[in-house]
Amino acid sequence: MLAILRIVEDTMVDGPGFRTAIYAAGCTHHCLGCHNPQSWDIRAGREMTTEEILVPILADPFADVTFTGGDPMMQPEGFTELACAIKEQSHKTIWCYTGYTYETLLTMPAQRELLRHIDVLVDGPFIQNLRDEQLRFRGSSNQRTIDVQRSLESGTVILWTD
Repeated sequence: MLAILRIVEDTMVDGPGFRTAIYAAGCTHHCLGCHNPQSWDIRAGREMTTEEILVPILADPFADVTFTGGDPMMQPEGFTELACAIKEQSHKTIWCYTGYTYETLLTMPAQRELLRHIDVLVDGPFIQNLRDEQLRFRGSSNQRTIDVQRSLESGTVILWTD
């Protein structure tokens, strides 16, 4: 079960192209200037099964998927199950937003497992005084858009380019 705040279909702001965004409830980063502070409380979410979440994801054959929130990395087991189901049943790419850095996630076993099923990770906390509205798919300049599979394979961070 996952605590989900909402599911937004056909968004174009959480990665390239049309996407189905899964908003996780729960975040302890509490970034100053967060655009979604209502997501901080995990109790604000609705308990949903992988099967329930898959319905809108698989219903649109043209939309890829974004895990956001809140912080999906705070529910790593559930999001790993969901990511595996998405990959088994479709050819969709998965983006994930987190307030953790990639390097920190590598030290956390459950989160590292989730990374194995993510295509692109936007990492790092939102820092208000580094906010830059010109950045593509990021809120502040400290955040990186990481090609996760190439980074895991090479052992070094490789940034995503479209």
